[in-house]
Amino acid sequence: MRVLIVGGGVLGTMHAWQAVRRGHEVVQVERELEARGASVRNFGLVWVGGRAAGEELDTALRARELWQEIGEQVGGIGFRPNGSLTVVRSEAELAVAKQVAAAADARRRGLVLLGANEVREVNPALAGDSLGALWCQRDAAVEPRLAQPALRQHLAASGRYRFVPGREVRALLSNGVRDDHGEVHEADLVLLCTGAALGGLVREIAGAVPVRRVRLQMMQTVPAEFRLSTSVADGDSFRYYPAYRGAALDELNRVQPQPPVAAEHKMQLLVVQRLDGSLTIGDTHEYEEPYGFDVVEEPYRHLVEVAESILGRPLPAVRRRWAGVYAQCVDTSEVVHRQRVADNAVLITGPGGRGMTCSPAIAERTAEELGL
Repeated sequence: MRVLIVGGGVLGTMHAWQAVRRGHEVVQVERELEARGASVRNFGLVWVGGRAAGEELDTALRARELWQEIGEQVGGIGFRPNGSLTVVRSEAELAVAKQVAAAADARRRGLVLLGANEVREVNPALAGDSLGALWCQRDAAVEPRLAQPALRQHLAASGRYRFVPGREVRALLSNGVRDDHGEVHEADLVLLCTGAALGGLVREIAGAVPVRRVRLQMMQTVPAEFRLSTSVADGDSFRYYPAYRGAALDELNRVQPQPPVAAEHKMQLLVVQRLDGSLTIGDTHEYEEPYGFDVVEEPYRHLVEVAESILGRPLPAVRRRWAGVYAQCVDTSEVVHRQRVADNAVLITGPGGRGMTCSPAIAERTAEELGL
C-alpha cells in the first residue's frame, strides 16, 4: 500500500516505522522543517513503572520491548536501559514505595524497593539524604532531539520512505491529501498523527475530539561532571501516576501536602541525563487554556532546590528553558484516541505524557487493527 502520515513527531514516525517494516511505501509530511512539538520537548523517558494496570501497562511493556529492538537497529536514537529511581525522603513517601513494591504486579513492572545504602550502590551520584528509593529496572531512555532524525535516516535507506517537511496538509482527498503548496500526495491510507494540533484540517474532518491539551515547563543544564546511572524522580511523582494510588498515597496527601508552588503548578521532579552529560529537568502541568505565552520562574527554583537536595550537590548551570504542549485523552484511562475520519483516513492522537513511552506499541496496534 501507499501510506501517507501527517505529522513528523515520534507517534507519526513510529507509524512510518511499522508501515515500512511491513513492506509499504510511506510518505511522511510535516508542517515544520523539523518536528518541534512535544516529541522533542520531553525527557526521552520510556517510563513503565507508574502506568495504570491493564491496557496502559500492557502497551508500555510492549513499547519497552520495541524500543529495545529499534535501538539495536538504530543506534542514533540513544536507547539505554538505565532504569529509574524514585527517591523517598519521608516516612509517608516510604510507605507508598513499600505498598507499591509489595503489589502483585510489582515484579512485572520491574519494581524493587531499595534502602538508602542500596540507592547509592545503584546510582552513586545520589549523595543527598534519603530513606531509600523505588527502583524500576524496566524504565529506559532515548534522546528526544535525536530520535526522529535517526529513525527517518534509517527508514530512508529502505528506498520506500520519503520525508516531506515544510508542508501543511490542507485537504483530505479520496486519493490522498493536498498540501499548502497545492501538491497532491497520493495514498491508499492516510494516518493523521498531528499531536496537539487539533484545529484546522483535524477539526474540519474529525470535529471536536475527546482530547485536551496539557502545557509543561522544563529545563536543561550544561554537561555535568558526574554521571547519573539511572533516571531520577522525587516522591511527588507518586502523586501523578496511576500505579501508585492506594491508601498509602491517600495518607501521603493528607500528612504531607505539596509545597504551594508545587501544588499550584502540579509538579514532580524528573531528571534524565543526556548522552552529552547535560541534565533534562522538569516538570509542571497546566490543564486550563488559554495558557500564558511565557515561562514562570518560581517552578524552576523549586525544581533546582529539590534536585540539589537529592543529588547532594549544586546543579550545573541551566542553559535552556522551554515550554511544551501535548495532547491527552480526556478519559485518561484511554491510551490513545483513534478515530476513522474517512474511508481512507484515521486520526491517532492524545497519548498524553505517555507518547514517548508508548508510541512504538501504539503504532503496532494501529497497523494490526488496519491490517497493514
